[in-house]
Amino acid sequence: MRIALCQINPTVGDVDGNAAKIAAWIGRARDTGAELAIFPELCIPGYPAEDLYLKPHFLAANVRAVERLAADLAPGITVMVGYAEPAAGGGDHRHAHNSLAVLADGEVQAVYRKNRLPNYSVFDEQRYFIPGDEGGSIDVDGAGVGLTICEDTWAPGPPGQAEADAGAQLIANPSGSPYHRGKGREREEMFGERAREYGTYLAFVNLVGGQDELVFDGQSLLFGPDGSLLARAAQFEEELLIAEVPPAAGAAAPLADPLPDLDEVYGALVLCLRDYVEKNRFGHVGLGISGGIDSALVAMLAVDALGPERVTLVVMPSPHSSDETQADARQIAHNLGTGLIEIEIEPMMDGYAAALEGVLDGLAAENIQARIRGNLMMALSNRHGWLVLTTGNKSEMSVGYATLYGDMAGGFAVIKDVPKTLVYELVERRNARAGRDLVPVAVIERPPSAELRPDQLDSDSLPDYDLLDRILEAYVEQDAGREEMVATGLPGDVVDEVIRLVDRAEYKRRQAAPGIRITPRAFGRDRRLPITNRFGG
Repeated sequence: MRIALCQINPTVGDVDGNAAKIAAWIGRARDTGAELAIFPELCIPGYPAEDLYLKPHFLAANVRAVERLAADLAPGITVMVGYAEPAAGGGDHRHAHNSLAVLADGEVQAVYRKNRLPNYSVFDEQRYFIPGDEGGSIDVDGAGVGLTICEDTWAPGPPGQAEADAGAQLIANPSGSPYHRGKGREREEMFGERAREYGTYLAFVNLVGGQDELVFDGQSLLFGPDGSLLARAAQFEEELLIAEVPPAAGAAAPLADPLPDLDEVYGALVLCLRDYVEKNRFGHVGLGISGGIDSALVAMLAVDALGPERVTLVVMPSPHSSDETQADARQIAHNLGTGLIEIEIEPMMDGYAAALEGVLDGLAAENIQARIRGNLMMALSNRHGWLVLTTGNKSEMSVGYATLYGDMAGGFAVIKDVPKTLVYELVERRNARAGRDLVPVAVIERPPSAELRPDQLDSDSLPDYDLLDRILEAYVEQDAGREEMVATGLPGDVVDEVIRLVDRAEYKRRQAAPGIRITPRAFGRDRRLPITNRFGG
């Protein structure tokens, strides 16, 4: 049996557009001689469509799209597409199943309903869907194909095992499995183990593309009954992966090489940024460039995602900005080939000082500078229709080292989930791939500073970033308590201060722009804590 793993990038809510893409890919699969084409989970409505799944008219639209696809399907190929199937109701607000429609000979031949609905991390499927309670199999050219959806195969047992026991030779697993760093390796190990348990072939077909804070990496897979990997699609791009089950003698396996670790993270950020801009119909992005490492990385990502002609960098020096950082900011714009705008903010600082005589000193004076810059960026956004990209990293967002309505002002927080230490690694790796210093070495080597007062350094307010990021990984991503962290050798006084800063900054994070998730625990969908909270651990 020749199968086509159709790794596509749908858009949430674009039901007709998604259906048209699927129809085109069915044609491509048919042209290769494929007898079975498998598309990802919920590819008709898009995933995750959140509360759109609760709207009856949205469900009706996605059903019409499935029916049209089935009616237009000529004989000779069987197609699996994910959709939200209307249901009588789950005794509450839910009235849909996360389902898989099997299309053949001009009709919907079968429907399978996802059994295991994840409700952890970024997943809220029990909010939207009613679980199925049965397995399902179909016959394709004399071969039994078991039906599952994503989480159904992430643990041993039914429905996959029951389908294999009933004689299925291939378990199909359309999925919407979002990316985090290292997720591809985890999936390969798990699916290889599952294929061995089933004693069948197993086809995992994943979404690819960005959806708000989530990025789906694709990397669809085909395994043999012994758990061996037979085929792997590329990461972060659409692909039609064709494979034979069982493999033809002497046939070369289509095995895309996984990206190296830093290139994988960088690729995730580029794809999610590109899709956020394109799917929300922005033509251009702008960001403030300071000559620091964070804005340098965001500028590189923006250029790689959109091209330099769609990126404008804005230099906004104050009296506290050094000549060196400003020269580096201009050099980065030159190296990347972007537009560049320069606006001195000292006159505006003077105006605020006159209006708020006796008020603007210390932290208030520092934050006014950030807020002036935020206002300028939003004014440029209003005038030109830009999407403003913010440049704060995860380390800063964790401890509140950011200014509300200042450097946090913008529409998309590209490196919101990237720790400071990883920022440096990504910039150095991108320079190495370019074979030249797109970002000057001085930017990498200079001690980080917000440059909001004379001789300011981040280390005046924060622990060394190597130490800070170790504590944040334990506290934010692993939910470790104080005593657990101290037991690993982390200094207790620093742990106490970091916990205090993280907890106190929750109100800021609630007002931050959405940003790309690249770790197993990001702020936003992953980590939901009360603002008013006296538990100190």
